[in-house]
Amino acid sequence: MIEADAPDQSGRKLPIRLLLPDDDGPFPLAVINHGSPANAADRQTMKLPEYRRLSDWLLERGYAVALPLRRGYGEAGGKWNEGYGSCDDPDFYKAGRETAKDIQAAISALSADRKLDMESVVVFGQSAGAWGTVALSSDPASTAYAYVAFAPGRGGHQGGEAKSNCRPDTLVEAAGRYGKTAKGPMLWLYSENDTYFAPPLAERMRDAFRTAGGKLEMKLLPPSGKDGHYLSTNKDGEALWGPVVEAFLDEHM
Repeated sequence: MIEADAPDQSGRKLPIRLLLPDDDGPFPLAVINHGSPANAADRQTMKLPEYRRLSDWLLERGYAVALPLRRGYGEAGGKWNEGYGSCDDPDFYKAGRETAKDIQAAISALSADRKLDMESVVVFGQSAGAWGTVALSSDPASTAYAYVAFAPGRGGHQGGEAKSNCRPDTLVEAAGRYGKTAKGPMLWLYSENDTYFAPPLAERMRDAFRTAGGKLEMKLLPPSGKDGHYLSTNKDGEALWGPVVEAFLDEHM
């Protein structure tokens, strides 16, 4: 396990699980970023993420895989910096930027490893981790080259209700703000049966990001499992996202 310094000078350490292919390297690097449970108690007990299906898929294609744990989760502990505030007045933009800081801190911590090709870094994310991936693309300090976001967004399942979103207009606005300064190729993946960010909302975020100037390819994939929000980990998900992600990486990496 590798540790990154938290980006807030708090002294906290962010643990990172690093998986390497069976070869000598150097390897292109894929950084996979976890989502965020709504319940604070669940955040506190989170373990280092695994994302076995996606990790194995990337390892088979010669990528090293890093899986960091962010501030406020599991053993990283402490303040949950990426909260967006109240549902009545959420700051989705700031929340994503805080997530992005942790992602970049993890990338920076890995930069000394000679087995890694730091000129070929692709960032993946799931849900809140995907929203942070989008935010990272807008940060001039990002050292990633490409970005793949599974169901990016925040504020879904308000009150535990499917397809109930906290201030969706604010989420769309934040996507547009990211798009203004975004760099690098980006792929967004949603499923038709995503109960957190349904297709109409995903399309609004896509349009705002693109209109602001961001480069973005978005794929709306067929229904996956009981909830397509978990496309990246659903048993049937790889058959849906695999060809799309492979084509994206072949073109851009």
